Amino acid sequence: MVLDNDDSTERQSEEISLQPLDDDCRMLGSLLDYCLKHEIGDTLFAKVERIRAISQCAATLAQKGADEASQLLATQLADKLMGLDIDEAVPLTRACGHYLNLTGIAELQHRLRRNRLHQSSKSCDVVFGRLISEGMSPDDLYKSIINQAVEIVLTAHPTQVNRRTLTHKYTKVSSLLAQNDKTDLTQSERTRVLDGLMREVTSLWQTDELRRSKPTPLEEARSGLYLVEQSLWAAVPEYMRTVSASLKKHTGKDLPLNASIFQFSSWMGGDRDGNPNVVADVTRHVAYLSSWMAADLYYKDIEALHFELSMSQCSPEAWRLASQILRNTQMRREASASGLECTVGQGTLRGATGPVASGSSPRASMMKPNIFSNGGSPPPEKARLHMRARALAPAVTPEAKGARKSVVDNLPSDVPTFNTPRALGDCEDSRDASDSEGVTRTTSGTFGSSAVDVSVVEALKTIMDLNAAASCGDMDPTQLRYTLRQHHEKMDHSTFRKNHEHPGVHPYRIILAEVRDRLHNTRRYMEDKLANKEPTILREDIYEDQGEVEKMLRTIYWSLYECGAGMVADGRLLDTLRRLSTFGLSLLKLDIRQESTRHTDALNEVTKYLDMGSYAEWDEDKRVAFLTKELQGKRPLIPMDMPMSAEVREVLDTFRTVAQLGRQKLGSYVISMTKCASDILAVELLQREAALQVAAADGTMPDLTGTLRVSPLFEMLQDLHAGAGVMAKLLENPWYRQHLQASHGSQQEVMLGYSDSGKDAGRLAANWALYRCQEDLVKVFKDAGIKLTLFHGRGGTVGRGGGPTHVAIQSQPPGSVDGTFRITEQGEMVQAKFGIPAVAEYTMEMYTTAVLLATVHPPSPPKHESWRQTMDMLSEASCKAYRAIVADHPHFISYFQHATPEGELGGLNIGSRPARRKANISGISTLRAIPWVFAWTQNRLILPSWLGIGAALESAVAIGKLAELQQMYAEWPFFTATLDLVEMILAKCNERIAKLYDDVLVTDPDEKALGTLLRERLAATCAAVLNVTGHETILGNNVMLKRLIEMRDPYIEPLNILQVEIIRRLRLDPNNPKLKDAMLLSINGVAAGMRNTG
Repeated sequence: MVLDNDDSTERQSEEISLQPLDDDCRMLGSLLDYCLKHEIGDTLFAKVERIRAISQCAATLAQKGADEASQLLATQLADKLMGLDIDEAVPLTRACGHYLNLTGIAELQHRLRRNRLHQSSKSCDVVFGRLISEGMSPDDLYKSIINQAVEIVLTAHPTQVNRRTLTHKYTKVSSLLAQNDKTDLTQSERTRVLDGLMREVTSLWQTDELRRSKPTPLEEARSGLYLVEQSLWAAVPEYMRTVSASLKKHTGKDLPLNASIFQFSSWMGGDRDGNPNVVADVTRHVAYLSSWMAADLYYKDIEALHFELSMSQCSPEAWRLASQILRNTQMRREASASGLECTVGQGTLRGATGPVASGSSPRASMMKPNIFSNGGSPPPEKARLHMRARALAPAVTPEAKGARKSVVDNLPSDVPTFNTPRALGDCEDSRDASDSEGVTRTTSGTFGSSAVDVSVVEALKTIMDLNAAASCGDMDPTQLRYTLRQHHEKMDHSTFRKNHEHPGVHPYRIILAEVRDRLHNTRRYMEDKLANKEPTILREDIYEDQGEVEKMLRTIYWSLYECGAGMVADGRLLDTLRRLSTFGLSLLKLDIRQESTRHTDALNEVTKYLDMGSYAEWDEDKRVAFLTKELQGKRPLIPMDMPMSAEVREVLDTFRTVAQLGRQKLGSYVISMTKCASDILAVELLQREAALQVAAADGTMPDLTGTLRVSPLFEMLQDLHAGAGVMAKLLENPWYRQHLQASHGSQQEVMLGYSDSGKDAGRLAANWALYRCQEDLVKVFKDAGIKLTLFHGRGGTVGRGGGPTHVAIQSQPPGSVDGTFRITEQGEMVQAKFGIPAVAEYTMEMYTTAVLLATVHPPSPPKHESWRQTMDMLSEASCKAYRAIVADHPHFISYFQHATPEGELGGLNIGSRPARRKANISGISTLRAIPWVFAWTQNRLILPSWLGIGAALESAVAIGKLAELQQMYAEWPFFTATLDLVEMILAKCNERIAKLYDDVLVTDPDEKALGTLLRERLAATCAAVLNVTGHETILGNNVMLKRLIEMRDPYIEPLNILQVEIIRRLRLDPNNPKLKDAMLLSINGVAAGMRNTG
C-alpha cells in the first residue's frame, strides 16, 4: 500500500489527475460488493450499504464545513453500529478493512502510473541532469555515485498486522491492475483481467486475515527472505540499470560491474533487545537459512544462464578456465578410481579409500555429461589441451608486474594474449594502477601466427593501457567494452575462428556447470547445518566467498564481449553480477542488537567469579581501564567452565555464535541504550573472548581483526545530548583507535534512535536533539580523521521519526550524510516500500538521489544563530509541555490504558516481540515506542506526534517570534520538514472519533477531563501550526494527500466506531474468542486506512 509519509505525496503531484485512481477504486469496490452479495447475503449486504452511505454523507458534510449536520449523521451511524450483533459486526468490519486495503493497492498503482507518465523530479535522470547543469563535473558526479553506500535494514515489529498470505494476494491484485492499465488490451483480454481480479477479491474474502498464533522470530525472518525472493531479486538489477542508464547519459560512464551502491540487511532473527524469543540458536538458524536461500536463488540464475549461453566461441582465458575445470574433474575421477589423494587448487581430493567414497565427490558427481554437443567426452585434440591447462595459464612472474608502459613497450614478436585482469587473477594486485597482470604470453602466439597485423597489436596495447580495475569490476567498463568490440570487428575472421571457436564444446556451460554444482553443494551444506547435522559436503566444495563466483562470471562476461556478444553479456549475466554485488552470498546480513545492561551483567558475573570485584559497581574510568587492559592482553579472561546464570550464558552464547558466523553473514553489533564509552569496549572484549574460545575449539588461530563493527545506539534525550562526548572519549582510547584502523578501515558507525527519544521527550524536542547530536558527532569524527556512518533507527510513523525519504534525508544536518546512509525500515513500511518490484525500484532510486543531493549539496544549516536559540527554546518548551502530561499528570497512565486499545494489543498475535521490555512493570517507561504510537494511532488522537509542539509555538509567538518562525519555515529544511510532517499527522487526527473513545471507554471524571484537555490541545496545535506555515487549512499545500485521506474516511470511521464497541464488550468479557477476532480485524482495518501503524 502507499504510505502517506512517503514521497508518493510530494506537492507537485497535485497536478496529476486523480480520475484514474477514482476509476480503480470504484472498480475494486464493485468487485468487492459483488463478492459480498454472494458471501453474506442480500439482507446483511443492504445493511452494509446503508451504513456506508451514512458514513459517506457524514464525511462529505464535514469536509464542506457543515459540522452540525455531519455530527448528526455521525451520531446516527454510531447508534446503528454499536447495536449490531457480533455476527453482523464482523462481516462489516472485514468489508471495510478489505475496501481500505484494496484502495491502498489502487493508490499504489496510481503512484506507479504517475511515475511512468510524469518523470519524478527526484529520479536519477532528472537529478543527475540538474547537477550537471548547475556546474558539477561529470567526473565528480560519477565518483559520487560509485562511492555511495545506502543500506536498508529490514525489521519486524509488534505492529506488523498483515499475514504474508494476504500480502502475496495484494501483490497479485496490484499486478492485475497494472495489466488493466494497458490501453491496447482487446475486449477478451480485459475480460480475463477482470475475471482474475474477481478471483483474487473472492480469495481474499475467503482467507482468514488473522494469525492464530504469535509469529516466531524464524517466521518473521522468513518473511524478510520472502521479500527478497518476491520483489528485490527482480528489482535490484532493474534499479541498477536505471542508475547505469542515467550515468551513461550524463557522464558517459557506466557503473562498475562490482558496484555496490545499495544493500540490504536485517534485524529479523538478530534483534534480541527485550525479546527473549531471539536466542543464539535462532540467530544461527536464520543466518544459515539466509545463506541457503541465496544459494538457491543464484542456482536458478545459473541454471538459466547455463541454458542461454550455448556458444562454442570464447576468449582464450575462458577456454583456459573451462579446460582447467575439466582437468580437475578428470583428476577427481581418477583419484576416486585409484583410491589416492591429489591436490587440485586449494583442496585435497581423496580416492575410494579416503573420506569421500568413489562417485560421492559432489562436484564430480554432478558434472553434466551434455557440456559437449557430441557426447560425454571432448574431442581428442581438445582432450590434449585439457591436459595442458597449466601450460595454457602460466603464472605471472614478478618481472611481469612492472609498469604497464614497460610491458607494452617490450612486447616480443609473438602475439600477447589479452587477459581480463581480475576475472581469475589476483584481485588485490590489480587495484593498483602500477601493477600489470593484464598480459600473459604464450610461445606459440594466441592468434596462431608470429606475424601479426600492426593494427591488432595496437588494439591490444590500447586494451592493456586501460585501467585493469575495469575488467575486475571496480571501475567504469565503458572503454573496455568499446575497445573489445572494435577489436572484434577489425579482427580477421579466419584468425578469430581459429583462436576462439571450439566446435563441439560449450565452454561457458562447462564453467557454469561448475558454479551451479558448487551452489548445489552450498545448499546441501546449509541444509545439514539447519538440521543440526554434521555436513556431508566438504567446505572446500561450497561457496563462502562471493569473489569466487564473481571471477567465474566476469570471465564469461568479458569473453562474450571479446567474441562480439556484448549484448548477451549485458543481459541476464550482468543482472546476476549485480545481485552478487548487492546481496552477496548471505542475501541479508544479520545485525545483532542487545541492550547494554546485558553486557554489564555478563562482565559483572565474570569479575565476581574471578574475585576481581563487581564490574557493575565500578565507575566509568575504572571500567575503561579494566577493559582496555584486557583487550591489550593475550590471555583469555573468561574460563570455559565458569558457572553462570542462564541470562549471562545466553549473552556469551550469542557472542560465540557471532564469532562462528563472522562478517560473511553478520553486519553490525548494535548496543541499545548506550550510555558511556565502556558500553562499546565491553562488547569489543566479549567479541575477543568469543573469538579466542571458538578458535581454541576449532584448533585454529583466532582472527581478532575480524570482529563485527560495533554500533552504539543513542536513543534517550539525555543520551543524545551526551553522545558526541561519549564517542570523543572513546576515540581518545589508543587501543580503540588502533582497532578501528586495523579492523574497520578507520570507519565508525553510530546509530540514532528516533522512537524512544520521541517517547521520552516528545517529537519536537527529540528532533532537535537528534539534529544537534548529529552535528556534534560529525565534528568529533572529522577532527579525529575517522569516517562516520550514521545509522538512523526510524519508524513508520512521524511519532517514531518516519517521513518521506527525500524530505527526511534532505533535512539532515550538513555533513551528516557523506555518501553513506543506513536506515531501518519497519513493519508494514517494508512491504509498502519494497513489496512490489516496481515500487522497490522507485524507492531505491529515491534513496540514491536523496543521499547524493545531501552529500554534494548539503542541506542549509540554521541561517542565523538566533534560530538555534529559538529552537533551543522551542525544544525546552515542548518537552516541558509533553512531560507535564505524559510523565507528571497523575491520571495519564490510567487514561491511556482506558482510552486506547493498548491493553488489548498485548494479547494479539501480531509480533514475536513482547510489547514491553519488562513484562512485570506497567506504565509507559517499559512500553516499547511502537505499541505506544500504535495505540494512539488507533483512537485517532495520535498524541505522540504532536503533543507539546502547539504549546512551544504559542510560547514563541507570545514573545514576538512569529516572523522569525515563518522565516525558519520558509528557509530552513529541518524546520520545514518538521512542521510539514506534523501537519500531515494533524490531518489524520479526528477529534470526534477520539471523543467517542472517551465517552464509551473512559468512566473516571478526572480521566475524562484529561481527554477534553488533550482534544483542546490538539485544536490549539492545529491553529499554531497554520499560524506559522501560513496555510489556510491543514494540508492546504498538499491537495493530493488531503484528497486521499478524505477518500478513506468513510470507511475508517465505521471501523473506529466498531472498535470502540468491541473494546467495551471485550473488557466485560475478556476471554470471548469472537470479540478477540473482531478486535484484531478492526485493528487491521484502521491500520490499513491510516497507512501507518507503529
